[in-house]
Amino acid sequence: MKTFVVAIPFFDSEMSVGAYRLSSRSGQNLLGMLVDEMSLSDAVLSPGLDLVMSLGVEPFAGDSRLFIDINEFHLLMRTPIVLGINPELLVCILPSQINTDSAVIEKIAELKELGFCVAVDGVLPGSIQNPLFEHIDYMIIDISKFTVDEKFIATVKMLSALKHVVLSEVNDMATFEALSGLKNTQYCGRFFNQPITEGVSKISPLKINALTLLKRVNQEDFDLGDIADTIGQDPSLSISLLRFINSIMPRKIESLRNAVAILGQKEVKRWATAAISIRLADDRPNEVTRLSLIRARFAENLAASFEMGVSSQSLFMMGLFSLLDVILERPMEQAVAEVAVDEHVKKALVEKSGEFYKVMQFIDAYEHADWDKIAILMVNHNLNLDSVTNAFVDALVWYKALLDAITEEEGEEYI
Repeated sequence: MKTFVVAIPFFDSEMSVGAYRLSSRSGQNLLGMLVDEMSLSDAVLSPGLDLVMSLGVEPFAGDSRLFIDINEFHLLMRTPIVLGINPELLVCILPSQINTDSAVIEKIAELKELGFCVAVDGVLPGSIQNPLFEHIDYMIIDISKFTVDEKFIATVKMLSALKHVVLSEVNDMATFEALSGLKNTQYCGRFFNQPITEGVSKISPLKINALTLLKRVNQEDFDLGDIADTIGQDPSLSISLLRFINSIMPRKIESLRNAVAILGQKEVKRWATAAISIRLADDRPNEVTRLSLIRARFAENLAASFEMGVSSQSLFMMGLFSLLDVILERPMEQAVAEVAVDEHVKKALVEKSGEFYKVMQFIDAYEHADWDKIAILMVNHNLNLDSVTNAFVDALVWYKALLDAITEEEGEEYI
């Protein structure tokens, strides 16, 4: 699987995720290993589209729509149609400089008739006079290419009255707040998970209780009976634990003590850390939770590639707590003091240094589709293409399975 792929979230003004954009790059092409000429099969079905066809939309976007880039050749060869995926879940992104001859317009009309939505990446030449404009549903605008001032906002307001607009490269909260509230507009960028540099709130009693339990399960040798008794004081955590154990080994459970005894320390620690982390983030955008958990599993999966196999569990913790400052709304140094982490994790998250930090750097570049930086890191650390992609795809699949096990049956609220 020589493909790098990541799903990037699109938020609305309330910071709820409405869709994801699939960003992919051929691993061989990324590292300069391909010849100039593509084979016909590569042209017809890109690596990212291939993954969606084999895995479906859900691992990448859940119940949300997935935006996928297609080129003119994909369009003419009807590639989105042959994927065999519900068209209501896909938005086909066309390059803004695409041909607008009759053949292209005809294929776009066919996609629309079948229920697909169509987006254009960038500002169309000629804007609303462009023949393609009337056929598209979304315009994706990279705000880093413009001065974000009153004139720009007025232009976006005009466009959003006619089409849905996605503003990308919104990389800080101040910019998001300046642009939020626009009609039919979504936002993409780093703004939602930026580090907290000053403590801005007290930790709620509910979070204090959760942090207490989190500290206990992360002690080197904790008592399973005591942990079971603590969990038993919280009905929602009790239900979550029983649902989790039933999902991995269906059997009759006589008590919570019986449940934790069956799981053992390692699995109890893994479940509790994930479940409590979700609870801690229940007043943050859901994407913070999703990103924390995917980072955790991705970091764990990368341990062998970075020759840190013996530290896989610590790397899991590093990824899981990498947004703890955002979750607790306080500087990272203060945030990690609330939980039990080893010095390697603390050094990576607080000081941004040490052996673990190079894994965190790689994860950050990967999730933001910074493929140029990924190429450099791949070479510097002698990483294997297939291992990296498999590590990330496994993290997506693992997150979905874990979420099913520890969320409410309705699937809408976190426990």
